[in-house]
Amino acid sequence: MAQTQEINIPVADPNDSYANPAAMPSSADRAPRSFDVEAFAKPDRTQEDWRYTPVERVEEFFDTFQPSGDTEISVSMIDGAPLADGATFERVALGDAGTGIVSEPNDRVSAVEWNSGKQATVLKLEGEIEQPVLVKVHGNGFDMDAFHLVIIAADHAHADVVVEHDGDARIAEGVEISTGRDSHISTTFIQEWNKGSKQVGNQRIHMGEGASLRHSVVTLGGDVVRIRMDQDFGGEQGDLNMLGIYFVDPGEHIEHRTMIVHNHPECRSRVVYKGALDGKDAHSTWVGNALIAPTAPGTDSYELNRNLVLTPGAIADSEPNLEIENGNIIGAGHASSVGRFDDEELFYLQSRGIPEVEARKLVVRGFFGELVEEIGIPAISEHLMTVIDRRLTRGESDAMAQVLEEK
Repeated sequence: MAQTQEINIPVADPNDSYANPAAMPSSADRAPRSFDVEAFAKPDRTQEDWRYTPVERVEEFFDTFQPSGDTEISVSMIDGAPLADGATFERVALGDAGTGIVSEPNDRVSAVEWNSGKQATVLKLEGEIEQPVLVKVHGNGFDMDAFHLVIIAADHAHADVVVEHDGDARIAEGVEISTGRDSHISTTFIQEWNKGSKQVGNQRIHMGEGASLRHSVVTLGGDVVRIRMDQDFGGEQGDLNMLGIYFVDPGEHIEHRTMIVHNHPECRSRVVYKGALDGKDAHSTWVGNALIAPTAPGTDSYELNRNLVLTPGAIADSEPNLEIENGNIIGAGHASSVGRFDDEELFYLQSRGIPEVEARKLVVRGFFGELVEEIGIPAISEHLMTVIDRRLTRGESDAMAQVLEEK
C-alpha cells in the first residue's frame, strides 16, 4: 500500500506577510534610490513610472545641465512682511548640512535636479506661527533652471507654508519636507505657470511621530507639469492629508504621482485629487500608490481621484494602486472616476432659470469647492476660485471662436 503524504496548507500571519509564504518585495523596496544619475535608466514609455508621460516633451530633464539662475526666489510672510519669529531661511550650497536629509532621489529626473542645482533654500519652522509663510518662485525665461527647497519643522511646531510658482520657466524642482514630533503643518504648492512652461518636480516627505501634515498641490497652468511625491512616517500615529486640484487646458499635460508608505503602527492617510479638463488634447494623469508594510498594524488609508471632462478630446488617466502586506488594519481603499457633466445637475439648474453657461460654472465650482475650502487658507481659497472661474470663461471664449472659424 502506497504511503500517503500529508499536505500542509500555509496559513498567513496577518502581522507578518513575509513570514509564510515568502513574498516578493514591495514597490518601495524595489525602487532604486541614489544621488547618482546613472543609477537610473533614461525614462521611456516602457517603464511603469513613465508610461503616461510624454517623455519626448521633457527629455531635456534626463541629463545634468547648467542652471541659468534666472528664477527669482523670495521668502516672506503671506502679506509681504518679513518672516515672523519662529520662521528662518537661508540659502546653502546643495549637499551641505540640511539638504539631502529625506532619503535619496528616487528617479532619474530627481537625481538630475540634485546634480544640476547649485543652491538650496532651507526654511525652518519652530513654535506657533500664526500667519502663513510664502515662498515665491517666479520664472523669468525658458532657459533651463533648477530649484531645491527644504522645509524643516521642529517638534511641536504649528505653521502653514505656501509655495507659489508663476511666470515662464523650464525648471527641475526638488522639495524635501521633514516634520518633527507632534507638529501640525500645512504646505500648499501652487503651479500657475504661463503657457509653454515646463516643470518636473520631485517631493520627498518624512513625518515625525504623532505629526499631522496637510499637503496640497494646485496645478493651474503649464505646458508639461509632472510632480512626484513620496512620503513615509517616522513613528506611530501620524496623520497625513494630501489634497490635489488641477485644471488642464488644450494641449497641456498635467501629472501627479503620490506614494504613501505606511511603515509605522496606527497612522492615517487620506489622498483626494480632483481635476477638470477643457479642450482637445488636454491630458491629466494621476497615479496614487499606497503601501501598508508588515510593520504598520492599525493603518487607516484611503485615496480618491475624480476627473471632470468638460469638452470632447480630453484624456484623463487615473490609476490607484494599493499594496497591503498587513492584515491587521483599520481600513484601506481607493476609488477613481472619469466623467462628463452630470446632465441631471445641469437640467436642474437650467430649470431654475440659470443659463447653461452659468450652470456649468456652478457645477465646476461645486466640484472643486470642498477641496478649495479644505486647504484652509482664506486668501488662497478666494484666489483659486477666481482663477477657476477665469479659466472656465476663457474656455468658453475659445470654444466660441472655434465655432465662428468653422462657419
